[in-house]
Amino acid sequence: GGLTMARRGTASGPRFTWLDAVLLALIAGAIAWVLYRVNTELNYKWDWGQIVPNYFFRYDPQKQRWVTNLLADGLLMTIRLALWASLAAAVIGVFLGLCRISTALFFRAVGLVYVEIIRNVPAIIFVFAFFFFISGQIVPLLGVEAFIRNARVNSPNLIWAIDVFLSKPELLTNFVAGLIVLSVFEAAWVAEIVRAGVESIPKGQWEAARSLGLGRWSVMRDVILPQALHKVLPPLAGQFINVIKDSSLVALISIQELTFAAFEISVSTGRVFEVWISCAVVYFALCFALSTAFRRLERLRTRTL
Repeated sequence: GGLTMARRGTASGPRFTWLDAVLLALIAGAIAWVLYRVNTELNYKWDWGQIVPNYFFRYDPQKQRWVTNLLADGLLMTIRLALWASLAAAVIGVFLGLCRISTALFFRAVGLVYVEIIRNVPAIIFVFAFFFFISGQIVPLLGVEAFIRNARVNSPNLIWAIDVFLSKPELLTNFVAGLIVLSVFEAAWVAEIVRAGVESIPKGQWEAARSLGLGRWSVMRDVILPQALHKVLPPLAGQFINVIKDSSLVALISIQELTFAAFEISVSTGRVFEVWISCAVVYFALCFALSTAFRRLERLRTRTL
């Protein structure tokens, strides 16, 4: 009977205990103490009513409608940057992950050096150093500015698409530079996820496929990668959330995403706590919503297997 009750308690999920109540009370007390110290020691006057909401949306008298303001524009830039950087990092990371398990010494060395350099160098240093190289060498070769000038004259629809799916056309050069920096940085982590997923497949799968006369690439493409894909999807989803958070790094190189917008507003208005708390809440809401959606998709995928 006791075992049955224990199983029922486990199946019903975690229960709220007195320890949970104590921890919640301590957290609430810590938050109240911080707010008290801000009010008394810093003599800070809170203003939530006008400053923060107006920087998400504002009414444009010329357009006669509400339009997005700095914080909302920064959030849209963060989402676009994270989406495109994740796609680019996935392509680069899969290639590097396969290099990490390659039998060719050159490719294995390339993958190892790439991953180890990025994983063992502080992100800020990498972003600064790589950005100045990209903005000075790679971006001019891409001809982004000339492309935008020609598109403004010959392809208004293309300018509209760039504005919707990438960034404002006048900021496209910075966007491309930030996209390259972020995707190259995140590709190292994707490479390790891919490597771990492939290496988790039992060696018997390789041996069985090779015994059928398949070449190494055919075994990898038709046997190993489809199985590894199921294993790497959850960590790749988590990595996408990390890309959203790591995108705040490119604020250091003047990419107008959410963190950059929050910094500008906090400096210009002096509303430091309101702006940064709002920024943190937006990041939390976005990442939490995505993590919840990914968990539900994973459960559905597990049930269908």
